[in-house]
Amino acid sequence: MSEYILEMKDICKSFPGVKALDHVSLQLKPGHVHSLMGENGAGKSTLMKCLFGIYKKDEGQIIYNGEEVTITDPFDALNKGIAMVHQELMPIRERSIAENIYCGRYPTKSYGPVKVIDHKKMYEDTQKLLDDLGLNFKATDKLGTLSTSQMQLVEICKAISANAKIIILDEPTSSLTQKEVDKLFEIVKQLTSRGCGVIYISHKMDEILKISDEVTIMRDGQYIGTWPAKGLTTDFIIAKEVGRELTDLYPPKVNTPGETVFEVKDFTSILDNSFKDCSFSVKRGEIYGVAGLVGAQRTELMEAIYGLRGKVSGTVTFDGKQLDIKCPEDAIKNGIALITEDRRARGIFGVLSITDNVAVASLNDYLKYRIMLDHKAINEVVDRSIGELSIKTPSPKEQIKNLSGGNQQKVIISRWLAKEPDVLIMDEPTRGIDVGAKYEIYSIIGRLAKEGKTIIVVSSEMPELIGICDRIMVMCEGRITGVVEGKDMNQEKIMELSTKFRS
Repeated sequence: MSEYILEMKDICKSFPGVKALDHVSLQLKPGHVHSLMGENGAGKSTLMKCLFGIYKKDEGQIIYNGEEVTITDPFDALNKGIAMVHQELMPIRERSIAENIYCGRYPTKSYGPVKVIDHKKMYEDTQKLLDDLGLNFKATDKLGTLSTSQMQLVEICKAISANAKIIILDEPTSSLTQKEVDKLFEIVKQLTSRGCGVIYISHKMDEILKISDEVTIMRDGQYIGTWPAKGLTTDFIIAKEVGRELTDLYPPKVNTPGETVFEVKDFTSILDNSFKDCSFSVKRGEIYGVAGLVGAQRTELMEAIYGLRGKVSGTVTFDGKQLDIKCPEDAIKNGIALITEDRRARGIFGVLSITDNVAVASLNDYLKYRIMLDHKAINEVVDRSIGELSIKTPSPKEQIKNLSGGNQQKVIISRWLAKEPDVLIMDEPTRGIDVGAKYEIYSIIGRLAKEGKTIIVVSSEMPELIGICDRIMVMCEGRITGVVEGKDMNQEKIMELSTKFRS
């Protein structure tokens, strides 16, 4: 009897123009957390999608519980006891938490020859699961009323509800608070204590070193090696991931903030439980951070400034001129761009090409004779973006949904760089992105600020804000509780301000 619950041997997978997996192997022991690491585009998610039945492997073997198996689709994987929590959420927002958890496998009861959904059992089982995990939701709550981080926890509940023997967690903490991360780790320990094997994909080194038993590293679709987590260091992991030493996580400062050019005054949401009386100002060429815990209303405030959310009061001024922003189109016309937190739901057009995704916001800028698109000019911009941001793709015509999460994020950034905005708001710009790609994005942010652009960065990662920002505004429960700079830009001060209104 093998000591492994799962063995993936010499897995190969190719897409048009690129070999995503080149003889990759993975071994998972029952009751262990096996972490899978590598840069975006290394093939981690592709390997797991082969295991979960989303992709069909071209070559190789999957041995599960000592027997070679063929997994035809995700439903087959779930029936075999393999569950996956995806990096990019795919919620059914208009349905309840219970319906999302049991979608496709609803409990049924019989009325003679007819089977119907047993709603009572579904809601009772869901509520018990939520209560057991200490989650303060009701099974009947509509999923669309939850935040992104709360939806992530519901997805984890969905995997657990399937009584899986193997659970794949793909960037599960990318939008969770530290308290929620601690809760997730408790859940993982419960699962492994029952003999469940967990495959954990993350770019966060501290999490990997804390929770893992073994770590496998991939690079460019190839297997680099597997090591016991105990004794690994951050420097070792980074060197294996990127194939070189990366001595600094953040690029040196190149920008010099100038005069105040962007002002937000007295912003109050149309909703009672959202942001209230928010005022701040940002300088030309400044990188201005926005920190706060989940529920601080950072995203909601930025979306209101951009015209995506309603407000009862508030003004936006740029370079001395008050702007009339009623919708995103008004914001774009006034030189303001927003990179949204949830790239799948609000960022990418999945079935369109990279070219279309980059050009979509700038089509009116690339017209010939006012009626025809200048495809040559568009292609030049896209080719330049692919080169400057190191977007890994076989072709600009590739559908963006086929790219890794980090490369999708680079395409979205390219979209707004092509528009050349004066003010760029970036909400969680490096969420789910590897350390090498993060450095590239930080460098782009610094370059834009050096050119005189006004940059606002919303992030849940305090080290990131401290590493790249000139000043950091902190929010708590919809209020601005302070702005830190200089020696006050430390995690202790930011956390103190992040909890200022909390009991």
